[in-house]
Amino acid sequence: MTPLSRRGMLAGAAALAGTGAALSSGSAAAAADARESGDRGHGKAVVFRDVRPLGARKPVDLTVVDGRISDRPAPKGAKVVEGGGRVALPSLVDAHIHPDKTTWGGSWVTRKPASGIADYVAQDVELFKSQQRPVGERAYGLMAHAVTRGTRAMRAHADVAPAYDLAGLEGVAHARDRLRHALDVQIVAFPQHGVVRTPGTAELLEEAARSGLVDFIGGIDPISFDHAMDEQLDLVFGLADRHGVGVDIHLHDRDEKGTKVLRAIIDRTRALSLQGKVTVSHVFCLPNLSDGDLGTMAADLGELDISLTTVAPNESLVLPIAELNEHGVRVGLGSDGVRDAWSPFGNADMLHRTHILGWVTDVRLDEELTDCYRVGAHGGADVMGLKHADFTPGAPADFILVRGEGVPQAIVDMPQRDMVVHGGRVVARDGELV
Repeated sequence: MTPLSRRGMLAGAAALAGTGAALSSGSAAAAADARESGDRGHGKAVVFRDVRPLGARKPVDLTVVDGRISDRPAPKGAKVVEGGGRVALPSLVDAHIHPDKTTWGGSWVTRKPASGIADYVAQDVELFKSQQRPVGERAYGLMAHAVTRGTRAMRAHADVAPAYDLAGLEGVAHARDRLRHALDVQIVAFPQHGVVRTPGTAELLEEAARSGLVDFIGGIDPISFDHAMDEQLDLVFGLADRHGVGVDIHLHDRDEKGTKVLRAIIDRTRALSLQGKVTVSHVFCLPNLSDGDLGTMAADLGELDISLTTVAPNESLVLPIAELNEHGVRVGLGSDGVRDAWSPFGNADMLHRTHILGWVTDVRLDEELTDCYRVGAHGGADVMGLKHADFTPGAPADFILVRGEGVPQAIVDMPQRDMVVHGGRVVARDGELV
């Protein structure tokens, strides 16, 4: 057996490497740091024999020590796992998902027409009341499924509203605890019903911030939905500042209302010195900006290290990722809702989501397809403050093994994840947790 040759892998790893991950106080980053420092599987060494990282032509033996990639010879007595010549790809990161809302694993739900967020919110409540399975069970089913498809980490938004109290938040936290060995999770207390328009929500957000269960306080369309931009943002940013958590705000507006909110978020991030702790999700206003206005906005976002997430819903609403990256803006990819009151679609499979990203942006070239994978694997890691799983020495040993030729083909064909490894531990085989 020979350890992975760094020299032989640097060229391939560079194709998937993005900017360095930002420091984060979030639980997922803390859990990952603990895992990588040896708190999980301390002193254990594993050799994954006969694998091809990033589709390398010549198979190697990938050595993992204490959950991290090693370029040193395997220690005596190391466990051996046969890779069978499969391609090893970095595990993926779901930077935006709503596991508390899902009906995954349950009976089919017939959805009713809806014409806006208020309608969807009302249907959320109806669906919540109709479910016999508690949030924790439904969320666990979806999150476990995500693991089997190669997700190493996710930022999970859980609704906080008087209709649910903190049931959604507590359910997702329970699922996170059950999957701690296989998945790094950050939780957002998300005010889906609005912060100001729904009395009692502000108090619940305060309770959530004090609970120790959340890493971020959320917000939603402060102008078009809550009709109280300054009041919502002052409350959300105030909670983040007082309790040492981050901010992750949904922003769906496609016009000047969206850019006005984004400017207000930039101002508050600067005033409260929350650089690196603020994320804006969806941000549908950015694709509509002129090149000049986009450059100006991106420069401010990059300066304050405000990250963004997209779910690549269609060609006109996907974020201009390359242009944003040029200004140092971290951009992650996510699943959004999965089989909930909002939509019957979704599967929490981030390889499928990278496929969608390539599809809606009409990419053709191998390097363009590889860029899509980079967003799904490393873009989300950057947003969550995690180290890249890029097979370099010291990197977290989070990867999947698939049959195929390499990254571009995997994005197009979406092969079965034959094996999923998290921190050097095999956590799933052939689509099932182990």
